[in-house]
Amino acid sequence: MDIIDKKTKNMKMIVAKSGKVMYSRNTKTIKHCTIQAQEERVSGMASLKDISKVCGVSVATVSKALNNHTDIGEETRENIKRVAKEMGYLPNFSARALKTNRTYDIGVLFVDEAMSGLTHDYFSSVLDSFKRTAEKHGYDITFINGCKNREGRMSYLEHSRYRGFDGVVLACIDFSDPEVIELIRSNIPVVTVDYLFNNRMAVLSDNVGGIRELLRYIYGRGHRRIAYIHGADSSVTQNRLAGFYKTAEELELEIPAAYIREAAYRDTKTAYAVTGELLDLPKPPTCIMYPDDFAAFGGINAIRERGMRIPEDISVAGYDGIPAAIHLEPRLTTVKQNTEQIGRTAASQLIRLMEKPKTTIIEQIVIPGDLVEGKSVAGI
Repeated sequence: MDIIDKKTKNMKMIVAKSGKVMYSRNTKTIKHCTIQAQEERVSGMASLKDISKVCGVSVATVSKALNNHTDIGEETRENIKRVAKEMGYLPNFSARALKTNRTYDIGVLFVDEAMSGLTHDYFSSVLDSFKRTAEKHGYDITFINGCKNREGRMSYLEHSRYRGFDGVVLACIDFSDPEVIELIRSNIPVVTVDYLFNNRMAVLSDNVGGIRELLRYIYGRGHRRIAYIHGADSSVTQNRLAGFYKTAEELELEIPAAYIREAAYRDTKTAYAVTGELLDLPKPPTCIMYPDDFAAFGGINAIRERGMRIPEDISVAGYDGIPAAIHLEPRLTTVKQNTEQIGRTAASQLIRLMEKPKTTIIEQIVIPGDLVEGKSVAGI
């Protein structure tokens, strides 16, 4: 559309052929820009120059407005933003990355060997909180491809550099994997969830404190024959087992070797089988602790199939505090991990490290959980 300039002593007006006034310099306001903006959008994505023409201001002023600089009037800034939106303007993130040396993109390394993916109650909640916090600070998140059997794949570090991630969060991963260690040792800012590396930011759930509080509660209910089905070997499992044995020692509670069994996290099938083995012991436990709430479902099924009642005939306890556990009858006794705070803290710490690397202190932050007493542990 042709633009006609009409100059007067005190003002300059940009007028469309329809006669609509587009901009009046003396008032610094934008009027009736919708017609022009819509026609500009039809021709393709608008540039800063296109917006400056419509608004009658310099490209520098448009840039300042879109970047929220305070050295231009608020009304001018808001009007420029409105016109930019109407014209379909999108910032060139490649150019922005070159200018700021940042992409505002965070990589997420999440490889669940149990193949539960984002249905994993604990980690999906942590990552959801992480995502919402990152987005509030203007960052996007991108999952790093964890499939190792595809042709021509990149290592985790190569992928992170290829994508230009400003930082990476690592959760639910084999932390002994050489590719993970390579990424950790690189100069890319990282934060780990539930795992400690030397001189790297980490946010951890208090697994030692959680298992201690749970065992003390069960002991306080009168139980002395307490079995523990722990998860597969990992730093989380090692911490919980250490906390379990340490607390048992403090309570002078004897734990027979036959009472300690293993079932992978979220593995209801193995939990079902191991529960049967515990119930078949000459002197079975009066309470069974499970690696997580989800695995406990398998154990509960094994108990009920034998015609036994919870907690009248045997008590059970889980871990995690997933929403589904609330709806069990009786309500499951468990430890609720604070996934909201874990995710929020991990995101905040990583963003601080990315934005202020020289002044950010590398910390290992432990987030406590809460005991949920439920109704599945009887008093005896």
